[in-house]
Parts: sequence; structure tokens; C-alpha cells
Amino acid sequence: MSNIRVTFITAIVAALGLAGCQSTPLYANNQSGNVNGSVSRAPENVLEYGYVTNIETIQGGNRGGSGAGILLGAVVGGLLGNQVGGGSGRTAATIAGSVGGAMAGNAIEGRMDGGAQQGQAYGYRITIRVDSGQTRVFDVTNTGDLRVNDRVQVRNGQIARVN
Repeated sequence: MSNIRVTFITAIVAALGLAGCQSTPLYANNQSGNVNGSVSRAPENVLEYGYVTNIETIQGGNRGGSGAGILLGAVVGGLLGNQVGGGSGRTAATIAGSVGGAMAGNAIEGRMDGGAQQGQAYGYRITIRVDSGQTRVFDVTNTGDLRVNDRVQVRNGQIARVN
């Protein structure tokens, strides 16, 4: 195999390995907690009634990147590292360049994403006290027409106001 092909494959493997380290999404839908604050999944296929006690905006923060910065950084870093040394030193420089480039690419992508969208709302956290006394917390992208103190029903993570 040619040196460029080996370099490219090494860079891709390093990038994919580092992409697995990406952060998790900002929030997971349909979580619930009891009055003691522990979090568990909301019951499936159960109809519950309650009142909206709080609606808060989820803003900014690190939502995790697309992975494009890691991939591009690893490829460029691997290609640059391959230009250094010879033999096993070249291989080590290629790997180090891939890892360094991936880290730099991820940092650059994070700064670009965070700077452009600072303060932008990414969703809403709705807290509902159900009639059983438990508290259910739902992270949603849109509150619809819900307001605090609205009477609601919840089934399978779907919230609907009760008239």
C-alpha cells in the first residue's frame, strides 16, 4: 500500500475512535423524577393527570458537535504528520498528527457552534406534578400553548392540556 493510503486509513481510524468520545445530547425526552429527586423513565402506556408546575428554557451549553471537526482535523493532522521523519518515526508522527488534528478540529467546531448560537433556546424543561404526588420532568423542543398551573394529561411522553 502507498504511504498516502496508509496515512489516510490511519487518520480515519483515529477520527472514528475520537468521534466515539462525543458528548451526549443536551437532554433526553420523557424522564421523570419522584419528590426525592431521583430520575427514572416515565411509565409507558399509562395515562396520568397533573398540573404544570414549572417551564424553563434550556439555553446554550455544549450540545456536542457533528463530528465533522474531528474527522477533518484528524485527516489534515495525519497528512501533515506523515510529512515528518521516516520509517517508524513517520508512522508515529502520522498517528500523533491525527490525534492532535482531531482534538484541534473538535475544539474549533465547538467554538464556532457555541459562538454563533450563544444564548439561543434549544428546548424547554416542563415539570408536572401528577395526581399521585410524583414529579415528572419532560424536555421538549416546543411548549405549544402550555402554561404554569395548566391541568394536563400525560401518556407515553405526550403532554396535552385538559380543558
